[in-house]
Amino acid sequence: MQRLNKYLAHAGVGSRRHCDKLIAAGRVKVDGVRVKELGLKIDPAHHQVAVDDQPVKAEKLVYWAVNKPVGHLCTNHDPAGRPRAVDLLPHVEQRVYTVGRLDEGSDGLLLMTNDGDLAMGLTHPRYGVPKTYFVLVAGRPTDEDLQKLLDGVWLSDGKVRAKSVKRVKAQGNGTWLRVILTEGKNREIRRMLAKLDHKVMRLKRVAIGPVKLDKLPKGKARRISEDELKELKLFVTKSQEKITAARLRASEKKADPGDRPA
Repeated sequence: MQRLNKYLAHAGVGSRRHCDKLIAAGRVKVDGVRVKELGLKIDPAHHQVAVDDQPVKAEKLVYWAVNKPVGHLCTNHDPAGRPRAVDLLPHVEQRVYTVGRLDEGSDGLLLMTNDGDLAMGLTHPRYGVPKTYFVLVAGRPTDEDLQKLLDGVWLSDGKVRAKSVKRVKAQGNGTWLRVILTEGKNREIRRMLAKLDHKVMRLKRVAIGPVKLDKLPKGKARRISEDELKELKLFVTKSQEKITAARLRASEKKADPGDRPA
């Protein structure tokens, strides 16, 4: 038996979180019956599953690196018919989706897969997967500005900070920065720099963990290598182990009567 959301994620429908939303919205049927129970377990060998009345079948897991151009959207559904990152993979039979997002005005490296478990591990902030960006900002950020990015900037949805910031070079009236983030809030870099009065004029992602953009042409894709995939999975596994260990230590400390006041 397997949880329905896990089965859907492995079938390439989306991350487990996305699949939970589909279930809650009543868009999933098991043996022709609409289900909304998030913890439902099924037997893939005996149950027929459909999303929006389209049969779901387990797919081979695939992993692609894509160089997204400006103007492409990181969504599989756009009623306006605008270009999508998934349109850059017409040769891929599986139903893949983006791991995280780059906004319409940004370009660079995207990972696309139908592996929902890995996608969740790579996008969840608690796992801290480093993502590297080259950012062209207006003006000349000071040392104080860069330190503020490292210390943290308060946004409407909380405090965010960069793991690393480095000036690369000046260009006209702007400055190129190399920024590494381990979080994934919407338009995070743009909003952080706007708080410091430095408008982002260009934003390009060049690496996600061990996967680098390198010389991949704009609008093109390549398969992620076995070594890159192993490193990505190892990073997520180690992060999960650290989180579990930290939770265990906190639980033990809370339960230790010696730490309580007399």
